Amino acid sequence: MKKFIQNLQNIWKVEELRKRILLTLFIILIYRIGSFIILPGVDYTVLQAANNASGGNTNMLEDLLSLFTGGSFTNVSIMALGIMPYISASIIMQLLGMAVPAVQKLQQEGESGRKRINNYTRLLTIIICAAQAPTYISLYATSKQANIGNGMQSAFDHGTGSFMWIAAIGLLVAGAMFAVWLGERITDKGVGNGISLLITVGILARLPQAFMAEIGLESENLIKIVLEVFAFMVVVLGTILIVQGVRKIPLETAKRVVGSRNVGNQGARSYLPIKVNASGVMPIIFAQAIMTVPVMIFSSQDASGWASRVFGDIFGFGYNAIMFILIVVFTYFYTAIMINPRKIADDLKKSGGFIPGVRPGEETASYIDTLVSRITFPGSLFLAFIAIIPAFASMAGVNASFAMFFGGTSLLIMVGVVLDTLQQIESYLLNRQMDGLMEGTRVKGRRTQNEMSGF
Repeated sequence: MKKFIQNLQNIWKVEELRKRILLTLFIILIYRIGSFIILPGVDYTVLQAANNASGGNTNMLEDLLSLFTGGSFTNVSIMALGIMPYISASIIMQLLGMAVPAVQKLQQEGESGRKRINNYTRLLTIIICAAQAPTYISLYATSKQANIGNGMQSAFDHGTGSFMWIAAIGLLVAGAMFAVWLGERITDKGVGNGISLLITVGILARLPQAFMAEIGLESENLIKIVLEVFAFMVVVLGTILIVQGVRKIPLETAKRVVGSRNVGNQGARSYLPIKVNASGVMPIIFAQAIMTVPVMIFSSQDASGWASRVFGDIFGFGYNAIMFILIVVFTYFYTAIMINPRKIADDLKKSGGFIPGVRPGEETASYIDTLVSRITFPGSLFLAFIAIIPAFASMAGVNASFAMFFGGTSLLIMVGVVLDTLQQIESYLLNRQMDGLMEGTRVKGRRTQNEMSGF
C-alpha cells in the first residue's frame, strides 16, 4: 500500500502528466453533465413517469444503447446518440479501406492521409446522426407516455411545432459531435484514447445502479452477493488474460558491415508480438449490430413471431448461439484486416530481421499466417464465450441489468481501456526514471525494450 501511495505521488510530481489527468477528468465531467441536459420539447415529468411505470422492463436495443451512453439514451438528453455514430462511421471507413482503392491510397499517405480520413469520418458521423436523430425522436421519445392529468401524454409532443422538432434534431446531432470533439481532446491533450474512455465512463456510470439493484433483490442472501462479486472478478481476470495474451515470435537481426566495422547488434534477440485477441472488441460490436437489425424490423410488425422471440431475448439460447457463431466468424475476418503476414514479412526482410529457422520472404509470410490462424481459433472461442457469459449469469439468478456487466462488449471495453490508460501512465513514469505504476505486474508501458516497433 505504501508503494502504491508513493507511485501516486510520483504521478502528481510529473507536471505534464498531472495536467493531462486533470484535463481528462474535467472533460469527463462535462460529458457526464451533458448526459442530464434534456432535449427541448421533452416533458421531463412525463418521461420520469413513463420510465417508472415500465419498472425496468425495457427491450434489448434500449438496454444496450443506454448502457453505452451512460443513461443519456433513456434520459432523452442532448447526448442521447452518444459516441456510437462515430464508431459506426469509423467501422464503415475501415471496411471501405478494404474495397475502395482511393481510401486505401489515403491510408498509405501517412499523417496527411490520416487527417483526411478523420475528416471524412466526421462528415459520415454527421450524416449518420442526421438519419438517427429523427428516428430516435419519433420511435422512442414520443413512445414514452404516461397517464398524467387528463389522460395519456407523450414525453415529446409533435404538436410543439416544426421549429421545436428541428431544434431537437439539431441538438442531437450537435450533442453527438460535441462528444466526439471531447473524445478527440482527451486523445490529443489528455490521457488514454478519448473515444474509448468516454464509452467506458458511460458504462461505468451504470454499474453502481445495477449493483445496488442486485443488492436490493438479494438483500437477504449475502452469500449469493459475495459469490456474484467473486465470479465477476474471475471473469474480469480472464478477460485481462485474453486482452494481454501475446504469442512472441523470436526474431534476430542480420549482421551489417559498413567499411571494416559491424553495425547493429548481431545476435540480439527481440520478438514479434502477435496478440491472441488481435481483433479486440470489434467482432462483438459487429455481431451485436447485426443482431439488433432483426429486432428493429420485426418487433414492430409481429411481437409474437419467431424472429422477435429469438432476437428479442438477449439471454435466450437461440440469440446466444447465433451470437457465438457470428463472433467467431468476425474474429477471423477482422484479424485478417488487422494483420497482414505478407507486409510483416516484407518489412522484416527490408530491416534485416528474420525468424530463426525460417527463410525470409514467402516462407516467413506463410509461417506467420499459419501461426496467426492457430492462435486466432482459441482466441475467437474465448471471445465468444465472454460475450455470452451474461446469459449464464441471468440463468444463475443475477439481475438482468447487473448480468450485462459479466461479459460482452461492456466488459471488454472497460478492461481494454483501463489497461491502455495504465500503460500510458506507466510510460510517462518510466520515461522520467521513476518506478512504474504497475511495477511487479505484467502491465508494461506501451514501448518495451525488446518489442519491435511497427508491429
